[in-house]
Amino acid sequence: MEKLNWIGGRQVAGIRLTPNSNPANPDDVIGHYACASPDQAAEAIAAARAAAPAWAATNPQTRSDILRRTGDLLHAHAEELGALLTREEGKTLREGIGEVRRSAQIFHYAAGEPLRAGGESLPGLRDGMTVVVSREPVGVVGLITPWNFPMALPAWKTAYAMAYGNTVVLKPSDVTPACAWELASLLHQAGLPAGVFNLVMGPGSRLGPALVDGADAISFTGSPGVGQDILARSVPRRIKVQLELGGKNPLVVLDDADLDLAADIAVQGAFHSTGQRCTATSRIIVHRHVHDAFVERLVARTRGLRVGDPMAPETDMGPVVNEGQLQKNLGYVAEARTEGAELACGGKRLDRPGWFMEPALFVGTNNAMRINRDEVFGPVACIISADDLDHAIAIANDSEHALSSGVVTRSLSAAEAFRRRSHAGLVMVNAPTAGIDYHVPFGGRGASGYGGREQGSAAIEFFTEGKTAYVNHGVIG
Repeated sequence: MEKLNWIGGRQVAGIRLTPNSNPANPDDVIGHYACASPDQAAEAIAAARAAAPAWAATNPQTRSDILRRTGDLLHAHAEELGALLTREEGKTLREGIGEVRRSAQIFHYAAGEPLRAGGESLPGLRDGMTVVVSREPVGVVGLITPWNFPMALPAWKTAYAMAYGNTVVLKPSDVTPACAWELASLLHQAGLPAGVFNLVMGPGSRLGPALVDGADAISFTGSPGVGQDILARSVPRRIKVQLELGGKNPLVVLDDADLDLAADIAVQGAFHSTGQRCTATSRIIVHRHVHDAFVERLVARTRGLRVGDPMAPETDMGPVVNEGQLQKNLGYVAEARTEGAELACGGKRLDRPGWFMEPALFVGTNNAMRINRDEVFGPVACIISADDLDHAIAIANDSEHALSSGVVTRSLSAAEAFRRRSHAGLVMVNAPTAGIDYHVPFGGRGASGYGGREQGSAAIEFFTEGKTAYVNHGVIG
């Protein structure tokens, strides 16, 4: 099965086809996907630019209706698309279906944005003068998305971008192109005009420069190194850039916490979706008075996770996305042991086809170890002991990343202190660090993010430009 790029409303062959394989069974080839050339990426930018004036001028109700129909189609096909997502990325089937349904909800919410996007009319400070403050689309937006949420991340960037009247060129991860291709197909089924949404598939190293050099704004989710390159390349053109670059997310467990709840929260945050989430819990900071009791519970729950076929209903954790990621994860496990961390459970590759590993839990770690500094992006979590709340907050904030953080406590004052003093852009109280709603702003600080928040009320800031107009009514008939 061959899947081609979408440029200007047409399916366009690339320079070659690349196979897309199932990480749970590498012999299962999902399909062959066209790899675009840099020239074709530039053609997609040109198609988006040609479509931009008409789309920006489209009646807001028309834009809203197209986005809503896209959400309806995602809901209608959630089972089959969820199965495709699981085959492509490796998360469990219930997580795959849930991601597709969340993508539908994103489109439904964004469908209201063309109708909600208002402005201001202010009295001028000179006689006869009125001031009108409005927002206009940026223009052509380049979207570059990673492999870990192959439907939801293209959905939330695309839906908001188009809601405000922008046209789009999407480049999904070359590891997981299938879901993005299906999204492109559904958008066109929903009645989207040609050129408003374009899809180019292939490596970011080849296609990314063409997008940065041609678009009016770039929204990127991925690695810090690539994000830094995008930012540097965008500076001479002074275009808008939005970067989401990962996290090293702490969960603090205080001595008054419900330890069973804390263990459940830690397992969900660290190991669901195979730990392949930028908001995943990776540093678990535990008050020394409850350290041993908490570790006992967490080890038991981690050992109880069922790792296997992600399509099976009893599976708790599927494979990592590919062999390269698996080897990276195992390398971090080996290095942590060399640094002196104690492997409490897991951390081994499973003897079966596919890219499976046991979830790894380390104890006896400190915040200076590399395992607690780098984003591993896999099912690996470490426990760090803390003396009290102040010590725990200091450890939590001692990271260049500041995306998500959490605390488990029964104390309102401790919860409020953590909420105020955490440096992270997202703070969770008695809830996993991973797991966000679609209608609220999302993003981090420091090395975790740049250029403004995504989603919810924050989306309009990135995807539009403000305009302030002065109107002298004294000379208008």
